[in-house]
Amino acid sequence: MEPLPEGTTGYGVSLRVWTADDAPTLHDAIAANVEHLRPWMAWIAHEPLTVDQRRLLIEQWNETWAAGGDVIYGVWQDGVIVGGTGLHRRLGPSGLEIGYWVDVHHVGRGIATAAARAITDLAFTVDGTEVVEIHHDVANHASRRVPEKLGFVDAGTVVPRRELRAPAETGLDRIWRTTRRTWPPG
Repeated sequence: MEPLPEGTTGYGVSLRVWTADDAPTLHDAIAANVEHLRPWMAWIAHEPLTVDQRRLLIEQWNETWAAGGDVIYGVWQDGVIVGGTGLHRRLGPSGLEIGYWVDVHHVGRGIATAAARAITDLAFTVDGTEVVEIHHDVANHASRRVPEKLGFVDAGTVVPRRELRAPAETGLDRIWRTTRRTWPPG
């Protein structure tokens, strides 16, 4: 598979692939958000990482991306890191799943919605992408508001095919979906 796009700018945010030089910035952002993200983000269980470990992680992300796999982006606003997002190839060859997080000091400012709108636009630039989904735990009401605002369709609740990994997870995921034909919402 071809690598997913390197990034995009729109809706007041810039999304771009992390570079090894970003490791200190990402390190500081994650350190400032560990408790904010802990309830919902399973990967927080591996924190704290050192800056060098984070640099290696970014390099692994970029190797996966270059090989045609998932892509992980920083979300920037006015030159400041305000969150992260990614496109994940979990849905098969014609679908991409979006994940996102927002810095605790930027919650409630529309960052997640702007980033999800921008990354959905970006996802549909990829040949063969027909479906984009957002999955979140049913108890994560902040994550629910994003696909609702963007006009994604509620595709139901499922028991995810993974064990619970974050403390607030209930064991039920809500799936939201949009398609190439229905995006952008009218």
